[in-house]
Amino acid sequence: MNYTKQQIIDALVAEYDYLCHDDFDPDVDPTTEEYREMLEEMSFGELIIETGTGEGYTFDEFMDNWS
Repeated sequence: MNYTKQQIIDALVAEYDYLCHDDFDPDVDPTTEEYREMLEEMSFGELIIETGTGEGYTFDEFMDNWS
């Protein structure tokens, strides 16, 4: 399946928001908005790497979970 850069960014932000919900440290962690801005500066390939997907957890699985 093909995804746009914006769809990948949205999925990464959704994952980040979930992971930081209970453990957010404002002294260390970027806000959700700051994280989104950082992602928007990344290339398509860098976004794919940011998902942390591979053989054990595929990109399509990541997108199914966070889209």
